[in-house]
Amino acid sequence: MEQEDARAQLATLVRWIHGKGWAPGTGGNYSVVLSRAPLRLLMTPSGIDKGLVTPEGLLAVDENAQLLSGEGKPSAEALIHVAIAETTSAQVILHTHSVSNTLLSFLPEGFALEGYEMLKALEGVRTHEHSESIPILDNSQEMVSFSDEVRVLLKDKPQTHGFLMRGHGLYTWGDSFFSAKRHLEALEFMFEVEAERRR
Repeated sequence: MEQEDARAQLATLVRWIHGKGWAPGTGGNYSVVLSRAPLRLLMTPSGIDKGLVTPEGLLAVDENAQLLSGEGKPSAEALIHVAIAETTSAQVILHTHSVSNTLLSFLPEGFALEGYEMLKALEGVRTHEHSESIPILDNSQEMVSFSDEVRVLLKDKPQTHGFLMRGHGLYTWGDSFFSAKRHLEALEFMFEVEAERRR
């Protein structure tokens, strides 16, 4: 993907996510794969207001989540983005902190989304009769070991469209900006309904 176009599209998408209320208090991190050999990611810096993201403010990082260019510091969670990019066909990776996804992340174990027409917004799903498993991984500050856990999950369950970090939020992705946004919007919608049903 051309870097100038990727910068513009990612900045626009992140500001839209912030406008939805899914990136409060500088929360969340977002990336796009620029190349795979070698792996290069363009991503949002840590600790910034996501409503103010600009194309010029994005960072380039390598396969070790080390800064290659840009002003600011990569999120500690950049290694999770690397793990997802290396284990899936993801082109765009999104991590949000919505009320609904955080509430559901406190369930004692993973759960399934079933019966929702919106399931058909997920890549490869053709019917509302699909059962979408949502894994929940315990939150951790040890990003090397946590990113290894993500790799194991995605290798064992390659049809996964997203997972939750307990008390933290959602990671989802897609093979294009359109696909990633569609997955995010669909999952956040179903999470909101699911949280209300469970309440």
